[in-house]
Amino acid sequence: MTDVSQNAEGHDAPKREHWGSKLGVILAVAGSAVGLGNFLRFPGQAVNNGGGAFMVPYIISFLILGIPICWCEWTMGRLGGRFGQNNGPGVMYSLWRRGPAKAIGAMTLFIPVVVYMYYVFIEAWCLYYAYHFFKGTFAATFASAVEGIDPANQGEVVDAVVGASGAFFGNAVSSEKNGGILSSGSMLWMVLICFVVNFAIIYRGVTRGIETFCKIAMPLLIGCAVIILIRALTLDGISKGLGFMWNPDWAALKNPQVWLAASGQIFFTLSVGFGLILCYSSYLRENDDVVLTSLSASSTNEFCEVVLGGMIVVPTAFLFLGASAASQGTFGLGFVTMPSIMYFMPGGNFFGGMWFGLLFLAAVTSSLSMLQPAIAFLEDGFGLRRSGSVLMLGVITAIGALGPLYYTRKLIGLDHTDFWCNFMMIIAATCQVLLFGWIIGAERGCREMNRGADFNVPRFMPVMIRWITPGFLIVILGSWAYMNAPGYLRGMSPTIQGSQAARSVYAGAIGDHFSDEGLSEEMLGVRVDEIVGASADPESLPGWLEDRRVEADAARTVAEEDASVARSVFILLAIFYLSLLVLSDIACRNRIGKTIAKAEAAGVALGD
Repeated sequence: MTDVSQNAEGHDAPKREHWGSKLGVILAVAGSAVGLGNFLRFPGQAVNNGGGAFMVPYIISFLILGIPICWCEWTMGRLGGRFGQNNGPGVMYSLWRRGPAKAIGAMTLFIPVVVYMYYVFIEAWCLYYAYHFFKGTFAATFASAVEGIDPANQGEVVDAVVGASGAFFGNAVSSEKNGGILSSGSMLWMVLICFVVNFAIIYRGVTRGIETFCKIAMPLLIGCAVIILIRALTLDGISKGLGFMWNPDWAALKNPQVWLAASGQIFFTLSVGFGLILCYSSYLRENDDVVLTSLSASSTNEFCEVVLGGMIVVPTAFLFLGASAASQGTFGLGFVTMPSIMYFMPGGNFFGGMWFGLLFLAAVTSSLSMLQPAIAFLEDGFGLRRSGSVLMLGVITAIGALGPLYYTRKLIGLDHTDFWCNFMMIIAATCQVLLFGWIIGAERGCREMNRGADFNVPRFMPVMIRWITPGFLIVILGSWAYMNAPGYLRGMSPTIQGSQAARSVYAGAIGDHFSDEGLSEEMLGVRVDEIVGASADPESLPGWLEDRRVEADAARTVAEEDASVARSVFILLAIFYLSLLVLSDIACRNRIGKTIAKAEAAGVALGD
């Protein structure tokens, strides 16, 4: 990073790696955004939030939230690259020489690295499922499940197939007990394969590794999805499934939750605030177009999400399994419903293997982008060579992945880690937009945004970036935290969770005992308080309830263990972020700061 070369304006600027082509960077950035959320999360969000009507707030959010943030991140990344910085802390510090910039930069390292630690596990699920579909495991599992059931009894067949699929998923991810993955071997091997694939590609660098892989993987991924889409659209009766998915429920637009779901989907699907775009765009040249390139990458992501994701999963699930199966959450749709669909679809083994193969490719293109920001930070901030930075990050992420791999019961560890990463992501995006609009200056930032652009951003964009977009982000952050944070905070209390679990056991028994009285939910709560108390830890119980004490105590113990895991996750994440903040401060005070100073001495500046 200390070498210099002539830039386009005749000044000296630090040498750095660049993307080989505009198509390469578009596919790489689109690949970082295209993942399981496109094919699984979006369909579930849409069908449960007004169907076709969901697209109204979705498109509005894309226009006033997604595009402005993407343009800001692309511009800031390219600016940071001019100062020789390809990492989040370096980019932020080159734009604002204050302590908060280091804190924002540390978030752009924390989020992708931590997400990778559990995302690689989900990535392994996709590979595991693809392998077992092509092997014929699912065909044998489903055949055994429906054995002895009259084929004419469609309801029983569906229940048996879905039940077998759910059991397969539970066994695969060891959702019933902790430590099952580390002792079973099969899934663990898939995780190791995913680690090797990711780090083998990332070791080759941005151009020879990420760009080359994405040029192959993204067309292959889209091609597979199109083939599956064609097969889905040629199924008899698929119009009913499309109607279930896309018939608009206009009344849903009156529900604020629908608007929050749409804006949240846009936010998460474009990977804004993640630190990925900052890193990838820093490898652009000074006059490379960020306006059209950003739009192209975002449009590719939206095509995969709306057209491919929105027309495959839910319509086929409704066609074969009914409304309840088509309305599940992300993991339910992806790893229970979709395998079940393949039993009823002609050629299901082949299409099932192809489907999970494309999900695996989508997961790899995303996980690669999660590794590169930390690789760049180790190289830029501490002068490590590629081999050293890859080895160090490999050790760190392997240790970090042990938590999600061990604490798999009900996927507690994964769930809480994902929540806090999402929370940090919204904070990071809000801080970045505020920095762009108020520290760099929205007008100056937009002039830089237009540098080398095939067309300029709209004239109202500075107002959008300074006021509307950050205001929208703050509303999202506040609403999302208000809806979700209390539950996750309570989930970290062994006392609260243990009492609730024991109380639930007693409440069921008390409700059965007084069933003749027809107690309302409120009255039942009062009766439970009278008999077992608020803590559900009574010294004495009625004789008819005494035999439930053992069950209640067992439920309490399990719930307390789960809460302890959730609390440990939070503490470890906080320690990891603080460690990254310290490292960011050290790097910015030393190597990163010196590199920026050399660039400034050579004539590099933020512009007018």
